[in-house]
This record gives sequence, structure tokens and C-alpha cells, in this order.
Amino acid sequence: MVGGGIAGLAAAHELAGEPGVRVVLCEAGERLGGKIRTEAFAGVDLDLGPDAFLARRPEALTLCRELGIEDELVAPAATSASVWVGRRLRRFPPGVVLGVPTRLGPLARSRVLSPAGLARAAVEPLLPGRALSGDAALGTVVRRRLGAEAHRRLVDPLVGGINAGPTDRLSMEVCAPPLAAAARRSPSLVRGAREVTAGAGAGDGPLFLTVPGGLGRLVEALARRLDGAGVEVRTGEPVRALQPAGDGSYLVAGASGPVVADAVVVALPAPAASRLLAPHAPGAGATLTAIEHASVTLVALAYPSAAVPRALDGSGFVVAAGQGRLMTACSWASSKWAHLDRPGQVLLRVSAGRAGDERASALDDDAVVARLRLELGEALGVTGPPAEVRVARWPGAFPQYAPGHLARMATAEEELARRLPGVTLAGALLAGVGLPACIGSGRAAARRALEAAVPPA
Repeated sequence: MVGGGIAGLAAAHELAGEPGVRVVLCEAGERLGGKIRTEAFAGVDLDLGPDAFLARRPEALTLCRELGIEDELVAPAATSASVWVGRRLRRFPPGVVLGVPTRLGPLARSRVLSPAGLARAAVEPLLPGRALSGDAALGTVVRRRLGAEAHRRLVDPLVGGINAGPTDRLSMEVCAPPLAAAARRSPSLVRGAREVTAGAGAGDGPLFLTVPGGLGRLVEALARRLDGAGVEVRTGEPVRALQPAGDGSYLVAGASGPVVADAVVVALPAPAASRLLAPHAPGAGATLTAIEHASVTLVALAYPSAAVPRALDGSGFVVAAGQGRLMTACSWASSKWAHLDRPGQVLLRVSAGRAGDERASALDDDAVVARLRLELGEALGVTGPPAEVRVARWPGAFPQYAPGHLARMATAEEELARRLPGVTLAGALLAGVGLPACIGSGRAAARRALEAAVPPA
């Protein structure tokens, strides 16, 4: 395994204990977990990367069950969210699916849209059109069906915020698969979103789950499992080259010497994966190099409760683009998660940076914090200095999935299978930034690698 993020760890877990299989995992950094990063902050253990996973996809939940931590999982204490548009926070209406409204009444009462924007969205089910064929940019489809304002104030802040990029350039198939599936059945996004809501049902449990004490505990549980199964985990071990040995095996050139492997799972960010693979699979290398990435800065702030006059009775808010603000989202961590709630203290996680907006990356930590504090004052009325601040930088951490991404990646994997049999890809570069997608990609890549290394009798 090359890469010790959640995808590489999941791949190693998939093969750990497999009879006759030796597993070596090489991670360039000094810690495991990749973008999962939990640190002590203001008296709690706070996630400075992802803080939850989607519960209605099975991969992360299954992994937690296998690691014996499923019973510890908790759902958010608050789930309603708002959008900051103009000078007001407006609560998202109930029943939206990735920002697409399913009911006109709640949408009107939310006042997220202007009367003209509401009228435009209201006629969407009546508009002619064709069902989606192939892939398309989510923003293009939403604007055509629901109008520019619904796109700008509802869909783009949510889906664009999750993926740190404008939905005008993001694949609908990757970033909004439920809407893409619905749009293939019917041209109406509203009717499709209603079908998604009806299909979800009322008793399917929470939308998100996390591990109290932070997702770093998931990484720790995985590390213990790998250690107990005899997996050799090498941190501080960058892999500089991957070379076919001529007998069907590979030399994996790490800092402490080469590893001879019958199969290799490459669970790295796209630029690093391209450097390893391009000398042997130039088409796949070019595909990986062409994936654009966005950088995000996350700032955690702890305030005394008296400094935040507004009731934080939700999970937080996202910010509509095009308003000149540095902030893209603010999670009310101590309201969202009961295990982070401490008397007299408010915890906020504030994000800045997206594709096409590199201002946060260009500012030093003090300047980023100062700017975000001003915006928190405008949005929430926050006064006075925070009691504690932590800045986490995530350069190039968010792949931008342009339309047609899945087809391009399938072609790249086909070339790898021909030119480098037994070398497989895993991670966010494939089909999404969420933990379930990365975990699923790691386990699937491990199974393909095993099949290549140990063909069926």
C-alpha cells in the first residue's frame, strides 16, 4: 500500500489477515489518517478535517462495525443549516435534496429566494426538457431547470461547499449522484428530488454519524487492527518510484529501501500518483495530472458564550459565492455535536478557500483569522477575541471533478490494468471526497490487487 490516508488504511484492512499475504503500508508523513486530523483544542478533541461521514452509504459504517466501534457512533444534535446571503442568515427549507427544493411552501417561508427567484423555481416541474444523458456540470443543469438564483443561493453553496469548488465546473455524476440518477429518469429536478426524499423514508436513521472524541479514533482503531494482523506500517516513508521488475512483481522504492511486491495499491493524491505511474502508463499519468485541485483553510475558534449573542440552534451555515467574503462555511461545532458542548463555551469551525479563490492560501495565519473574525462579527454578532484559535491548512486537498471524470478515470484504470497489472488506484481522486467513497475505493482496490497477485486456481 502506498499512502496511509483512510483509503490506504482501508485497503490494508481489507487484506490484513489474508492467508499467505504480507502487507506493507508506506506513508510519507509521520502520522496516519491523511485528511482525518483530530487535535486537543479548548478542552475537547476536535476534528480539523472531516468531522463526520455519510451514514446512508454503507462503507464507513461497515468499517466501524468491523472495528468494534459502531455502538459508539453518534448523530448530530442539530441538523438544520442556513445560508448566508446578502446580510442575513436564512435557514434552508426542510425537504431540500443537495439544495434542490421539494416543496414550494417551506421554500417560500424560508425567504432564501427573492419573489422572482421563487416564481422561477416554482414553475420548474412544468418546464419541458429532456432527461439527462451522460454526465454534465451540476450548475449548468440546475440553472437551466431552477434558475440562476436558486443555483446561487441553494445548490451551489451546499454542493460547492462540500467539494470546495463552483458547481458550474463539477460533475453531477460524482458530486450529486442522487440528482444525476433522478435526472436520468425525468427532466424535472424537483420531481427527481421528491423521489429521492420518498425513497429515503422516515425511518432510515441519521444522515451523518461520527465518533465521539473525533474521527482520529477511527484511524487509531484501524492502526491497532493492522498491527494485530501483522501489517507492516512504515511512516516517514515516501515512495519515490514504482518499477516493474520483469517477473510480474514490482520494486517499490521507499526511503528505507525497496519493497518487492506482487501487487500495489496506490492511495495517493492525484499529482503524487501521477509521478509514480506516468513513466509506465503515460495516459493514466496525464489524466491524473489534469485533475485540478482546490486548497482549503480551516480555522477553529473557541469563544466564551457571552461573546456570541445569537442563538446557535443549528449545525451552522454555508456562504453563497460572489459576495466578496473569504468564508465559505461555518460549523457551530458545539451545537452540532453534543460531545463538544461545554458550559460557557462556543466552538466554531470556519472554512475558507475554494477553486478559483486562493485568497486564504495567500494570507498568513494571523491575517486569515483576522478576516474571518470580522465576517463572524457580521454574520453572528461575535464580539471580542477568541479564547483559543487553531489554523489547519489543506493545500490541494480537494479534487475538482470536471464533467466526464468517471469515464476518464475508468479509461486510466483500464490502461493501468494493461500496462501495470496488479497496480490499482484508491482514494478521493476516483469518485468523491467523502469518507465512505474513499473507504470503498480502498477496499475495492485491495481486492483487485489480490486477484491480480493470486489468480484463482
